[in-house]
Amino acid sequence: MALWASIVVTLPAAAWPPRSRARELGRPIDDKDSDVRTYSPKAAELTRSWHVLDADGLVLGRLCTEVARLLRGKHKVTFAPHMDTGDAVIVINAGKIRLTSNKAADKRAYHHSGYPGGLRSTTYAELLESRPDEMITRAVRGMVPHTRLGRVQMKHLFVYAGSEHPHVAQQPTAYDTSALRRS
Repeated sequence: MALWASIVVTLPAAAWPPRSRARELGRPIDDKDSDVRTYSPKAAELTRSWHVLDADGLVLGRLCTEVARLLRGKHKVTFAPHMDTGDAVIVINAGKIRLTSNKAADKRAYHHSGYPGGLRSTTYAELLESRPDEMITRAVRGMVPHTRLGRVQMKHLFVYAGSEHPHVAQQPTAYDTSALRRS
């Protein structure tokens, strides 16, 4: 006799028969469990708030993980992985971000033109001088889903090298980054 044939699975009385057959067999159904459903937020129920994060002196990875969490909406109780439940995020002072270790000189950002031999690379130190907003955008893009949903969520990210931003009309709230600061 095979090993798998000798294994007998016994289910507790509450698990058998299934709920659909319980009525047919005349067994009572526990009504308090019938109302338990997984909550899925509706698009009309979602509220999107705006956050401003000051990147001055923050480490790149620590900042970007928090930005990705806010963009995805994981900080909300109504989070659903298949919906855009996140908030809009504004990152200012991107030019003052820090990289740990020797990553500024060693780490490279790659770009391909699409033509044969068109691979271009630049160090993160050069990227920090020329386009610091691109450095943060690249890091956050790797932390959100690589799907249509992730592309929609990335449209809610606004990164600026200086301390000024044009989104005053949205009344963004300052986000507390004290937990992200490295001592």
